[in-house]
Amino acid sequence: MQKLLYFSLFFFSINSIVSQELKITDFYKYNPKLEHKVDEIFNTLSDTARVAQMIVTSAGELGKPESVVYKLAKDNEIGGVVFLEGTAKNHTKMIDSLNAISGLKNQLPLLFSIDAEPSLYNGRLQGTKWLMNTIAIKTEKQADSIAKIINKTLLKIGFHQNFAPVVDISLKNEAIKDRSFGNDKKKVIELSTQFIKTTQNQGIIATAKHFPGHGLVQGDTHKKSVYIDGNLQELEVYPPLINDGVLSIMIAHITIKNNEKYGTEGLPASCSRKIVTGLLKEELGFKGLIITDALNIMKAVTIIKNAPLLASKAGNDLLLMPIDEGETIASILDEMNKDSAYKTQVYESVKKIIRFKILLNLM
Repeated sequence: MQKLLYFSLFFFSINSIVSQELKITDFYKYNPKLEHKVDEIFNTLSDTARVAQMIVTSAGELGKPESVVYKLAKDNEIGGVVFLEGTAKNHTKMIDSLNAISGLKNQLPLLFSIDAEPSLYNGRLQGTKWLMNTIAIKTEKQADSIAKIINKTLLKIGFHQNFAPVVDISLKNEAIKDRSFGNDKKKVIELSTQFIKTTQNQGIIATAKHFPGHGLVQGDTHKKSVYIDGNLQELEVYPPLINDGVLSIMIAHITIKNNEKYGTEGLPASCSRKIVTGLLKEELGFKGLIITDALNIMKAVTIIKNAPLLASKAGNDLLLMPIDEGETIASILDEMNKDSAYKTQVYESVKKIIRFKILLNLM
């Protein structure tokens, strides 16, 4: 008993040292103590529990019923929850309850996220002070100020990741509307960079979206398949953001055609290994957290058979709102048993997620 107590205190001490020394902006830096801790936690998990870390379910007024989300948490079938519309009070209450479940079950803490873009902020967090739409932000000072207001609210409630900013080059796209910083590429990069920097410096993971660009296309992926026809005109936005340390990027369900190098052969970009791994990871050198857009409500991807599995095989680390979480886990486990290279890739995704949870001081 004395040895066990000593080990527990020692382990707690090491955990405290790691989390006190590091913050989320250190994600890309090598740290031997952090590497050891990631491996240590990873090695305590079964493959089923590992894969569950990649699954992000939904909560809030437009999400799954509370009872379903609580059951998914108790059964250890999710690694995170995105909160859709609701009040700050209700979101806080549910986050507290989910944290209690993770603690009681001795499971890894959940990663809580929300679409708190300036344009969606008041809808996702009903009752909050009115914010200007993203399109109305014209200076880096304004981007910094708005990000700070959002961050203060998110940190108070208990969120860890913001699915913002929208970095699409757009003014009146059917899907993006006023959620973009506009149609001036240079301005979009400047304002996005500032929003990301402020968000991440305050301890929240920022997420640039929607890769490889949803602004200069016709149509809405919620309603149908949408196409980039020809060149990837918005791709130039991403290298500066990657170089400046953006921690997460969301992949759009946009199909690419008439492009010899990046054509997706009828698949949405989110399910294309050519785009997620070939372009984003290898060509652009992005090593952060890659997440799909919603997998349950967008017709551009729900018409694809086994879309969550395809998205994982394409290289996404987090699978956002699959229709059936248990079925998604089972399909990934089955594929891991058949394909050792894919199994290694899944392990890399899971270790990224664990790394973020440590840096967020959730352990």
